[in-house]
Amino acid sequence: MRKYYAFILLALVPGKAAATDATTTMGISVTVLNACLVSATNMAFGSYDPTSASPKDTTSTITVTCTPGTVFNIGLNAGSTGGATVSTRQMLNGATPLNYGLYSNTGRSTNWGNSVGSDTVSQTASTILPSAFTVYGRIPAGQSVAAGNYADTVTVTVSY
Repeated sequence: MRKYYAFILLALVPGKAAATDATTTMGISVTVLNACLVSATNMAFGSYDPTSASPKDTTSTITVTCTPGTVFNIGLNAGSTGGATVSTRQMLNGATPLNYGLYSNTGRSTNWGNSVGSDTVSQTASTILPSAFTVYGRIPAGQSVAAGNYADTVTVTVSY
């Protein structure tokens, strides 16, 4: 009989229930935007001697950071001086203009304007890292202008 009671005691002890799991999935999504940031350093020509036979050259840098894969164009407007164009920009001292040009190449032969597909600089962003673009400036030699400080403001536009 003892064997019988041992069996009954084992049957009365609660056992551990078998564990079960329930699962599902959840979707994860985001929309990555085409986006660009732009900055530019000021272009300072220093001193210009109108009696010199040589033009005055300098540079500045435009930095663009865009979402990878974004096609963008960098345009430079004619500046803030009335009567200036993208091919003949002008700095002013009062009402006196001083002509200058902005170019996209070291030889200063390719004008940098603001007509996409014509005279802007185009690129496709390959990484999120900033890309630097040099703007080559030139004041032509021999301009008959009075002494003083001349200035202009050019707007840089990144189209994407």
